[in-house]
Amino acid sequence: MNRRTFLCGLTLGTISAPLAAEPQQAGRVYRVGILFQVAGRPIYLQVVLQALRELRYVEGQNLAIEFRSAEGRVERLPDLAAELVGLRVDVIIAAGTAGTRAAKSATATIPIVMAAAGDPVLAGFVQSMARPGGNITGLTSDVTPETWSKRLQLLAEVAPGATRIALLWNRRALSGSEFILDQMNDAATKMKMTVRSVEVRGPDDLAAAFASMARERIGGIVFVTSADLFGHLRQIAELAVEHRIPMVSLYREVTVVGSLLSYGPDLSHIFRRSATYVDRILRGAKPGDLAIEQPTKFELVINVKTAKALGLTIPPSLLLWADQVIE
Repeated sequence: MNRRTFLCGLTLGTISAPLAAEPQQAGRVYRVGILFQVAGRPIYLQVVLQALRELRYVEGQNLAIEFRSAEGRVERLPDLAAELVGLRVDVIIAAGTAGTRAAKSATATIPIVMAAAGDPVLAGFVQSMARPGGNITGLTSDVTPETWSKRLQLLAEVAPGATRIALLWNRRALSGSEFILDQMNDAATKMKMTVRSVEVRGPDDLAAAFASMARERIGGIVFVTSADLFGHLRQIAELAVEHRIPMVSLYREVTVVGSLLSYGPDLSHIFRRSATYVDRILRGAKPGDLAIEQPTKFELVINVKTAKALGLTIPPSLLLWADQVIE
């Protein structure tokens, strides 16, 4: 297995196949709206802009970017999406499930490219992955059942005594939550583990949730990130270390700020691919005809410093496999 790419089956479709499309119109300035939930100008915005430059869309020449951030406040997304629609952008890149939902509510005509959203069929965004229909296409962060099993296997390797596992999440903020819980329970049963769903509705619930898990002697946590919790990753990672509970998450961002490890889709790859969808749409392709991609590139990130703080030893085989080891 290539240590940097894990192919988790075939995607349901890609946009690499030739499509009938018009070339860029000379002298035209395309206006692209970008909607994020997290505060500031996240690194993935720069990934998108660089990918667009490589496709010959350059700000100040033939491209105008309208960037809007909810600054971590998900309730602001509908107003921001409506603002982009009012600016009559040519296409909207919507980050995550919450961003896609806000954009969908704001327009049924402007093309929407979702990036790192949950299951779009379960969320009611599209008719199917292969032929979405309507004005939405893009890329999901939704993964196959094997990835949930893999996260439990990783916990078992670094913390062999962990048999009681908590699934930490804001269940109401995620599409496909029943699927996630079913997959976790199935994988846990096979590994002689038990899973407890620990639900938080926002950052104010975190301290009590971790105290409760510590009292119940939870041996490991699988943390599922949602838009409302993304701005509090450091707090979550620190609480896990404070209560001495090994935690595996879906995205590298949580490990970088102090979680033990992460295994999940490469978000940089997803956001880079979103620019390709934008290019196809601006050249005349209909979003409803562009198959939605599931992630194919995964990464394992391990925080050795956190492992030491928890009194754990990371097996050498995992360190060799990891895409990034944080010392």
